[in-house]
Amino acid sequence: MQFIVIPVTPYEQNCSLVWCEETGKAALIDPGGEAERLLAAVKQHNLQLEKLLLTHGHLDHVGAAAEIAARLNIPIEGPQREETFWLDSLPQQAEMFGFPHTPPLTPDRWLEDGDTVRVGNIVMDVLHCPGHTPGHVVFFDARSRTAFVGDVLFKGSIGRSDFPRGNHAALIASIREKLFPLGDDVTFVPGHGPLSTFGEERRSNPFVGKFA
Repeated sequence: MQFIVIPVTPYEQNCSLVWCEETGKAALIDPGGEAERLLAAVKQHNLQLEKLLLTHGHLDHVGAAAEIAARLNIPIEGPQREETFWLDSLPQQAEMFGFPHTPPLTPDRWLEDGDTVRVGNIVMDVLHCPGHTPGHVVFFDARSRTAFVGDVLFKGSIGRSDFPRGNHAALIASIREKLFPLGDDVTFVPGHGPLSTFGEERRSNPFVGKFA
């Protein structure tokens, strides 16, 4: 698996373009905005975009999903069904944060803990990791030891849990019981900011590390 991280929107959300080197097929994880820029990156790498993957329903992570899916006639997969709450409220989120009108969104496939998603010959595991939002999911590629964690965990920090239907205890449990057991060597791509490893966060993160 190969990937590049493309920060989009004023919120600098990390959209990940991931692809299978064997087939040239690709997916965008959390296309939060700037559709033209994201599609240009796909073209630059001579890839065939076959689906969109969503970790959760916040506007800065899904803002360009419907437009790209409609233009290319490709499916949207994820997040977990509890995220209906946030995806239904996209018009209100857009108005609140000064983004262009964004209609409600229903993915072509809801994901559940234990599911897999395929990109070319790549198969990623789906982990339901609630806390930041109720239906948040994480995508994990065991072969490359890479996880795309959305807004669950950051380098030196964790996701917010003070939004509607957030749950701090559930967030901590998701990190410690779902993510850290995947292995210290796993590199993760957060929804914002620089990459890190689960080992580094387990050792030093002030919210979930060994001294927390």
